[in-house]
Amino acid sequence: MKNILLLSLFSLICIHSSCRGNDTSIAKKKNTNHKVYTTKVDPYERNIQVALLLDTSNSMDGLIDQAKAQLWEIVNELSYAKCGHNTINLQIALFEYGNDNLKADQGYIRQVLGFSNDLDLISKELFGLNTNGGSEYCGQVIQTSLQQLDWKKSKDHLKLIFIAGNESFTQGSVDYKDVALDANEKNITVNTIFCGNYRQGINSNWKDGAIITKGEYTAIDHNKATVYIATPYDDLILELNNKLNDTYIHYGRQGASKKSLQFTQDQNAQRSDKANAVSRTVSKSSSFYNNKNWDLVDASAETEFNLDDIEEDELPEELKGKNKKEIKSIIDTKTSNRKSIQKQIKDLNSKRMLYLQKQSKGEDNSLGKALIEAIKKQGKEKSFTWD
Repeated sequence: MKNILLLSLFSLICIHSSCRGNDTSIAKKKNTNHKVYTTKVDPYERNIQVALLLDTSNSMDGLIDQAKAQLWEIVNELSYAKCGHNTINLQIALFEYGNDNLKADQGYIRQVLGFSNDLDLISKELFGLNTNGGSEYCGQVIQTSLQQLDWKKSKDHLKLIFIAGNESFTQGSVDYKDVALDANEKNITVNTIFCGNYRQGINSNWKDGAIITKGEYTAIDHNKATVYIATPYDDLILELNNKLNDTYIHYGRQGASKKSLQFTQDQNAQRSDKANAVSRTVSKSSSFYNNKNWDLVDASAETEFNLDDIEEDELPEELKGKNKKEIKSIIDTKTSNRKSIQKQIKDLNSKRMLYLQKQSKGEDNSLGKALIEAIKKQGKEKSFTWD
């Protein structure tokens, strides 16, 4: 009798487990209907994790302007990264520090955004930054980024901190040397960017802050406006951007707002300069720009995607009332169109880059240049390459 009871209990457990299923590749968000595609653990994935720690005190308006203006060029350069046959995944996190509007008991530090591959959201948060005078605690903001962010454990990933500012690196109660040792243990490289004179940065310990983790020290002219060079291909690329936007089919409760965010970030880039808008369009043709959680075209490329999981009330108005076969046909057409448009953008950008190389004048000591050069140099040590 005892054995029979145990067998019965075991059967009930198995039936319960079977009903629940064990596929965790798709999870439902709380209070939402549509399924959200989560990132699987991919043994062939190599992450580039970049944490930007930006000083937003009064004197840093130029630094923030450069970050806004050069985000898409940075993304574009990183999109060419390769690491054998591995899939490359870019994640960017953002902190601000040294701003009187932030909480004093937290060291005037705020995590603006944790590691994210949502490029529209990253752009939104950058454009939302404002400066105000304050105390800049470099050691503490580095420590906070080490503690709060979801850093990858493996040594195979490229894990980088970039801190930019213009006050002494030793301010605050947290010793930057202790923090650098902690970063070393986690295989995270700290790169320092001093906004001002190169020698002054060395004298205020910014170079020393980078050396401990074998990072790069750079001094930049943060007040220098980003110089854009117009090319014969700009207008053609921007025309393709409008066509590219037409291939997006939003779904889910946040779909409409996410599509609106996409348009808003197009406008933000355009306000900086036409060339910045062009760079954003190029980024939107790269593999880093993926919106599978709100766009049916990107979602349909996932192996777990099932159109039957999408409820009719999650669809945009133009798809409501259509059967699954009709919807699939529309998705397939949009997918084909997008691939064609993205290829045209890439082809035009290749010509654009050649043109820019011929027109380039003088040295570039901007934030974007400092980030790109350090990432490429340190990436090579992890077997990353760039064409």
